[in-house]
Amino acid sequence: MALKDRILEVMGGDHVAAIASIDQQSGRTLPAVRFMATSGQEDLRLIAATMRTSRKVQQLRKNPEVAVSIWSGKSYEDPYVVIQASARVHEDLETRKKYWSPNLEPYFGTADNPEYVVLELVPRNIEYYHQMQMEVWTG
Repeated sequence: MALKDRILEVMGGDHVAAIASIDQQSGRTLPAVRFMATSGQEDLRLIAATMRTSRKVQQLRKNPEVAVSIWSGKSYEDPYVVIQASARVHEDLETRKKYWSPNLEPYFGTADNPEYVVLELVPRNIEYYHQMQMEVWTG
């Protein structure tokens, strides 16, 4: 099986991912990590929904570089991926409607809610780990 296909087995579809960004506060630069629901796309991008006024959006506007980790979550032997990506914040209604899901209703109500934005994480490198081996996909 091709590396891209194995990566998609881990990150394709809906998953919870740990996403790290850079937080610059009071002259200090610190990592900031949070769990987010993501949707892995066939082209290896990740899509996520968040609040326009969230701290993470503020961080990503200053520095769009992120690291993401997704584990299949079944057993310790199962593969996982570590992704280096650039984040794009989409506020336009067309993109918000494109990625709208009924699962988002409890948080945003409708796709028309101006507080709802879409994060698009575009990978540069994806490290695929399985059985003590690492392979790297480069975009």
